[in-house]
Amino acid sequence: MKTYIVGGAVRDRLLGLPLADRDYVVVGATPDDMIALGYQPVGKDFPVFLHPQTHEEYALARTERKSGHGYKGFKVYAAPDVTLEEDLRRRDLTINAMAEDETGTLVDPHGGQDDLAARVFRHVSEAFAEDPVRILRVARFAARFTGFVVAPETNALMRRMVDNGEVDALVPERVWQEVARGLLEAQPSRMFQVLRDCGALARLFPEIDRLFGVPQPPEHHPEVDTGVHVMRVVDWAARRGFSLAVRFAALTHDLGKGTTPPECWPKHHGHEARSADLVRALSERIRVPVDCRDLAVAVAREHGNVHRALELRPGTVVELLERVDAFRRPERFEAFLQACECDFRGRPGYEDKAFPAPEHLRQALQAAQTIDAAEVARNADPAQIRDAIFQARTRAVAAWRARAAER
Repeated sequence: MKTYIVGGAVRDRLLGLPLADRDYVVVGATPDDMIALGYQPVGKDFPVFLHPQTHEEYALARTERKSGHGYKGFKVYAAPDVTLEEDLRRRDLTINAMAEDETGTLVDPHGGQDDLAARVFRHVSEAFAEDPVRILRVARFAARFTGFVVAPETNALMRRMVDNGEVDALVPERVWQEVARGLLEAQPSRMFQVLRDCGALARLFPEIDRLFGVPQPPEHHPEVDTGVHVMRVVDWAARRGFSLAVRFAALTHDLGKGTTPPECWPKHHGHEARSADLVRALSERIRVPVDCRDLAVAVAREHGNVHRALELRPGTVVELLERVDAFRRPERFEAFLQACECDFRGRPGYEDKAFPAPEHLRQALQAAQTIDAAEVARNADPAQIRDAIFQARTRAVAAWRARAAER
């Protein structure tokens, strides 16, 4: 019975990165052996155990054989005769197929250390093609390890997997899980570029894929291409360290531009409402959490109004604040403004340009919040309470603007 550290912990140590957690493989043991040593069994699909003191995961060495369609269609064989090399051979990328024994000796049968030095994502074997989740994992790794590239032969294999319909078998929850993790990495645009390069983006996210090549007015968008703009926006959100909900909103805010008739290009009148509808449909399809969905819908629908905030009448500003639920949920309103600023910044030359709209709306909200809605309601006709509160808030915003103009 021998124990090895495997996978990401070995990779990250060689890269000089901090180790978040360690995965262990045990060779030459049975489940009964592990239980006798005090390990707690937790694996449902294959033998995994928690260490009795550290609670770290220890998995028995195993092999996998494809037995059906999709990422769950596998038969697992775990027994004392499975070698470490056999266990490593089933892994996705060479940089994740290395191990260390108790003395720190590196076991690297597939050239993972060389690929780390060359900054290359390369599949271990043709068995990579048996699990479509691996396409998403490679794309997610590209967003994390921004200096790495996908080996041409690995990209070709992923494209064959797409052409064979493997990605169509992915369950929505797993797609969202991987994409959400990729959105939280250093450069999310690289995830979508990898998916696009192998054809998976068009199958999994056609709403995003069709944005590429769609022009926008160059006087407002020097980058012109809508897909390029969206990638810049989501990367800006990542650089600012914004939340997952903000990053998802940044990714999806312009989906409607992909449905603009070509004869209308480069203008996109009404794209905000179309974007909101597409965000709802996409969110339902891949089971996006409600908080991410709702923020993304609000940003898709209202980002144009935010950019015009200083031109809006006081009543229109109050209507905007009410639509985005700013009075009841000020913390989400701040996330809404963050996403809208990412949209503004995601254009060449706009990174340091003045953008007063978010602060203008923050102060407008503060002015409107000086109104005691309960007091207004007590003094209003019961049938006119909503309008009375709205009018009072509008007057407060108008008064604040007048004072600001005098200064």
